[in-house]
Amino acid sequence: MSRALPFALIAASVTAVCASLWLGPVALDVFARDQATHTIVWDIRFPRALTAWLVGAALGLSGAALQGLLRNPLADSGVLGLSGFAALGAVLAFAFGLAVLAPLGAVLFALAAAALVATLGWRARGAASLALIGVGLSSFAGGLIALALNLAPNPGALADLVNWTLGSVEGRSLNDAALALALLVVGAVLILFAARGLQALTLGEEAAAAIGADLARTRTLVVLGAAACTGGATAVAGIIGFVGVAVPHLVRMASSHDPARILIPSALAGGTMLVIADIAVRLTPTDTELKLGVAAALIGGPVFALIAARLASRRGEA
Repeated sequence: MSRALPFALIAASVTAVCASLWLGPVALDVFARDQATHTIVWDIRFPRALTAWLVGAALGLSGAALQGLLRNPLADSGVLGLSGFAALGAVLAFAFGLAVLAPLGAVLFALAAAALVATLGWRARGAASLALIGVGLSSFAGGLIALALNLAPNPGALADLVNWTLGSVEGRSLNDAALALALLVVGAVLILFAARGLQALTLGEEAAAAIGADLARTRTLVVLGAAACTGGATAVAGIIGFVGVAVPHLVRMASSHDPARILIPSALAGGTMLVIADIAVRLTPTDTELKLGVAAALIGGPVFALIAARLASRRGEA
């Protein structure tokens, strides 16, 4: 099954995106030639579906890489403060009336957090030290976000900020998809260069160093790659949790526990999951459309809890 999994996930991704073009408050014929249908399908639904897939892929990939690096099944970009700093960059833009700069702020602050983690953790020994540095930076970012909200000279912009913190790809354009794609490619290249180091880390840090693995290089590549992915995802879709934590677990259940082998499948599964969540958002009969971040948590949270409980029971039986 593990060899066929990537192909199955590619098929699932294509199917989900195609379904997203057709499904909505009103089902449309994707191949209709009238201008109204063409506009809805290709100018509104396609950029939205593509953006959702790219955001999900970025979150799934970064989550898998960080779980492999930290050897912690609960790790994601939030553990190292990357999500917190990306949120801080956007919050500052919203709070001070510069909403147009929110995407740029999210990307730059995520990369700044990565630089801090890489610098402070360069000589850190063990994944625990790196995680503690990230937790400290995440707490610091949370404090700065609260401070920015208290001192914001433009309180009217806080409504936009609330919508952004709930996560959404509604109204996204091909330009948003292009930004997410560019940063996903950069992040994926960095993370894939660290794949061998992640494999070596499964033996433990001392054994990995003994066989010649460059652990500092692996940490730096993974952290920078995860920051690029997280910054791009946050820039175009706001804050969407759960995907980076849960998707790698689902992939491991169907394939391998090798952190290098689940990187690409996690990206494919993350993209598919978020497109499906976005379809569910659009089909839910509510007066105001649910936010994607809310739907992702409502759909994935219970499933992940059941999976975690099942795994725990198996370990207890063993």
